Amino acid sequence: MSAVEDIFDLKEKVVLVTGAAGLIGSRFCKVLLGAHASVAAADLNVQKVNGMLEGLGENKTRISGFEVDITSSSSVQKLVEQVHAEFGALDVLVHCAALDPKFDQDHKNNHHVSFEDFPLEMWQQALDVNLTGAFLCVQEAARVMKAQGKGNIILISSIYGMVAPDQRLYQAGSFKPPYYSVSKAGILGLTRYVAAYYANSSIRINALSPGGIYNNHDKEFDEAYSSRSIMGRMADISELDGALLFLASDASSYMTGANLVVDGGWTAW
Repeated sequence: MSAVEDIFDLKEKVVLVTGAAGLIGSRFCKVLLGAHASVAAADLNVQKVNGMLEGLGENKTRISGFEVDITSSSSVQKLVEQVHAEFGALDVLVHCAALDPKFDQDHKNNHHVSFEDFPLEMWQQALDVNLTGAFLCVQEAARVMKAQGKGNIILISSIYGMVAPDQRLYQAGSFKPPYYSVSKAGILGLTRYVAAYYANSSIRINALSPGGIYNNHDKEFDEAYSSRSIMGRMADISELDGALLFLASDASSYMTGANLVVDGGWTAW
């Protein structure tokens, strides 16, 4: 292995991925395994996680599935205890778990609710998952990392945590719900807060903010979104791999409180 390859290698690192059944989380689990990490894959849908593990072949020996409800402090605490008990450490937390109306069945209809009529109960539920869930996961991971003297946390935000959604991209009568932008902006605030709180320690935290990732979107949306991007297209999920490995590895050892943007130039203009 060359010196450059060694920088990005995660051998002997234990990485906890929340939201491991999702589009980004499942991809990240496989990328981390490819970088020789031991992976704890956690999600509310543990059956889907276990199904993913079945297709990993020999890599399956370095990954385990865990069930967690990130809105429950006791569930998150139990998860972190289980991960530490099985693997003996927790070196990196990659927090992907979040509600997104594209994928969450209960919230898909939110695309058709105006801001004026957006239901309070849906707003509260989404903030419980997207913000409180992140807080609880970071809190419990940091507790272990403080005890072991080091740790690395990566939170997944979005370009919509930095800039407002362009509602013109969506079909007539459809909207990106307000909780998404607000919660993703909150992730960036949490990142900076935790980084500053653990100043002068070996615990660091950074955010990763992707732009739109192509996932069988309809042609109309794909073309509309791509026309707004400097690179003229949506991202392929594989184009987050390098950013993840950079943040998870010692290659980013002098970074904390930062936001790594991978958006094809979306926020540059």
